[in-house]
Amino acid sequence: MGDYGLQVTIDQDSGFCFGVVYAIDMAEEILGEDGYLYCLGDIVHNDEEVERLKAKGLRIIDHAGLANLRNEKVLIRAHGEAPETYRIALENNITLIDASCPVVLKLQNRIKTSYDSNEKIIIFGKHGHAEVIGLQGQTNNEAVVFQDIAELDDVDLPENITLYSQTTKSMEKFYSIKDQLLQRGYNLKANDTICRQVSNRDMDLPKFVSKFDKIVFVSGRKSSNGKVLFEVCRKHNPNTYFISSAAELQKELFSPGDKVGIAGATSTPMWLMQEVKAELETF
Repeated sequence: MGDYGLQVTIDQDSGFCFGVVYAIDMAEEILGEDGYLYCLGDIVHNDEEVERLKAKGLRIIDHAGLANLRNEKVLIRAHGEAPETYRIALENNITLIDASCPVVLKLQNRIKTSYDSNEKIIIFGKHGHAEVIGLQGQTNNEAVVFQDIAELDDVDLPENITLYSQTTKSMEKFYSIKDQLLQRGYNLKANDTICRQVSNRDMDLPKFVSKFDKIVFVSGRKSSNGKVLFEVCRKHNPNTYFISSAAELQKELFSPGDKVGIAGATSTPMWLMQEVKAELETF
């Protein structure tokens, strides 16, 4: 126990969502058998976990790398992929190990159905995000993607539009966008396609963070869901600090006897939160 005697608790609802658990389990199983496995893009938006799996033989490739690969196994991560990826795999005799999250696959399907019915689709999501690229691919890349409603100010949209959301976006922001679009007079079909495992965290975190003097939020910087959940924590406990690894902890942010809560994103491994807890307990 360090001189500060911090009381540290990990939020048991934090950590990997089932989509990520499924992808990582699948990767570890094949790595155990074959000793290596290609993965299209970072298997999870957490550098520490990616490094752990790379040490076991995971080889991260991009889409250009996929086009140059022949007769191999390639893992598709939880975020899902656009139809083009499946087409290239077929041409190159690549066996796809598809670990796309079922929630994302269902959403891809819904978007494709809307697109096939000639609906004008707009997607609330992060530009260039892996999941969003897969969703846009269902619409022949015709869907309009926006992170903020202001981006739609200069877009010429028809009267009838269909709204979808990336699965890890903020529920609060989604409903505020829906209301604003209705106020602008659009005839709107709004589909709340935010993953319930993510939205439940939105609801459970305020209760968790209110019990502590300080909150340490552990997440990869690339995680969309991490950004959303960090803001939820900070809103309900202003003494919230964002870190990606135990090495980023600063003793001077804490006071002797502090009660400290640790929370994380759906892409934050439990072992990483445990490392952070162990480090805090040495203060």
